[in-house]
Amino acid sequence: MPSLQFKGKQFVQNHHLTLNYHPLIPCSAASVTPEISLDDNLIIHGDNLIALKALLPTYADRIKLIYIDPPYNTGNEGWMYNDNVNSPMMQEWLKANKPIDDQDLTRHDKWLCMMMPRLKLLRELLRDDGVMFISIDDHEVHHLRMLMNEIFGDGNFIAQLVWEKGRKNDAKLFSIAHDYIVVYAKSLATLRSLHTIWREPKPGANEIWTEYCQLRQQYGDDDRAIAQALQRWYRTLDKQHPAKKLSRYKHVDQHGPWRDRDISWPTPGGPCYEVIHPHTKQPCAVPANGWRFATPEAMQRQIDMKLVEFRADHTQPPFRKAHLRPVSAALHEDVASRSDGDRAEEDTGVGMQVMPSVIYSQAQVAVKRLRQMMGGHAFDNPKDHEVLARLIRYCTSDGDIVLDSFAGSGTTAHAVLQVNNEDGKNRKFILIESEDYAEFVTAARVKRVIQGLAATSKQSRMSGLGGSFSFFKLGQPIELNTVLSGEQLPSYEELARYVFYTATGQPFDSAQLGSAPYYIGNTKQHDLYLLYQPDLQWLKTTGLTLEIAQQLSVHSSRHCLVFAPMNFLNESQLHHYKITVCQLPFELYQFRG
Repeated sequence: MPSLQFKGKQFVQNHHLTLNYHPLIPCSAASVTPEISLDDNLIIHGDNLIALKALLPTYADRIKLIYIDPPYNTGNEGWMYNDNVNSPMMQEWLKANKPIDDQDLTRHDKWLCMMMPRLKLLRELLRDDGVMFISIDDHEVHHLRMLMNEIFGDGNFIAQLVWEKGRKNDAKLFSIAHDYIVVYAKSLATLRSLHTIWREPKPGANEIWTEYCQLRQQYGDDDRAIAQALQRWYRTLDKQHPAKKLSRYKHVDQHGPWRDRDISWPTPGGPCYEVIHPHTKQPCAVPANGWRFATPEAMQRQIDMKLVEFRADHTQPPFRKAHLRPVSAALHEDVASRSDGDRAEEDTGVGMQVMPSVIYSQAQVAVKRLRQMMGGHAFDNPKDHEVLARLIRYCTSDGDIVLDSFAGSGTTAHAVLQVNNEDGKNRKFILIESEDYAEFVTAARVKRVIQGLAATSKQSRMSGLGGSFSFFKLGQPIELNTVLSGEQLPSYEELARYVFYTATGQPFDSAQLGSAPYYIGNTKQHDLYLLYQPDLQWLKTTGLTLEIAQQLSVHSSRHCLVFAPMNFLNESQLHHYKITVCQLPFELYQFRG
């Protein structure tokens, strides 16, 4: 596979591995939560490269969707390359310490040097079925695609979406008013093995569902009355209303509005077997192409779930019910016997559609909305939260985590909260913002979205969407010399988080703490223990003793990995109690498994 070469690549391709771990320090004054927690929605203020490294012990392999909007490197954005990479060339770049403009002949190299370590850490945070969206424009999209191919693999490329934002009538040649959103999977093979199919409601489908829900409340279990009222509602709609095109969804059952649909195999030569009519007790006529479902058992399951409607007698084949929304009990019922295209149709309902590769959204709408929310100009070129909500709605579900490490004005959090409010699910967001406005723009906007706004002369009234977030800042790095000197001693939990992830490569679960003395978690092969207090005198006088080893053996029957400042046991005692000692600070090994 071709690789992208750029100035400084040899110094940054492993830079993410050399970064010191920084603990995350809670900031209650900027948080909106009854209890600050790393399990909450998060807003982190600090360098996003360091913050991503700080998230690894808790969130490695846990993020479902990443959206980032990095600098486009147009030459007039005013961003600066400031990663402290230990090389003379990089130090020379840092010495200049000025915004990168269109006169900088190495600006593309600097942009790639900035992006490479961040993309590598972001990939580590993604789940195997995770997906990454990156906004970019023509200045760097070609470089970004090659860099993503190198880091993620070109076989994991999904799409390059076009975000059309409106026409520029003052352009001299062409109106270039679009951005791109480059989309990659961490593992496209995993998505395929999970039979992943993304769909969104067709225009008008949500309006039909809302009307159906209101009628269900009004008429209760009377499906016939609901269907009649729904048909009356269709007749009141304007011809241009998108729901008018879906008015064939005129029937109603316990699963919602439905329409009839063919029950034959999509191509000639499909399966043929007897389907008995419930009243005449005779075999129904078989469609010309055969039955839609591969086996009599699969057909019977559909009949039992009342998803097959029989005609007056057996002389004609029955038909399928195609519901406006998927019937959850039927999802993936007969995955093995259906093609991907057939699954896409069956599992998502006919009221759903594939998202197109071109998205239309006027840029000024987001600008105006943010100004109304913040009471004036607060941020240049904010993204439209409706577009991000569409992507989040399309690719995520309940409990999924969404990360944005170039958070800006907090649009991604706004989108997550809106989607949660719409469908009642509980997605989480993590925002990282390095600039000084992280608290008074990013967090302030998210607070307004959560709590709502009363109308003023500068702000429009806005209902709150509910939710919470914990605000964190980056603490001092955990370094050998500062721990030895006692200058910077991390808390027990922060050191446990760092030690556990570094030793195992697995996310740390703080709920494990306190379940047994010194216990910090386990892998498939080891139980891990940490003997530590943030007290230099304690560290100088305490270590693994025979008494502590006996305590550990009571709690654990497996091999123990013990992190301690000193060890007072000999080799035979360690062998007897199945203990491996790692000296603090920090004799760490990779005990993956």
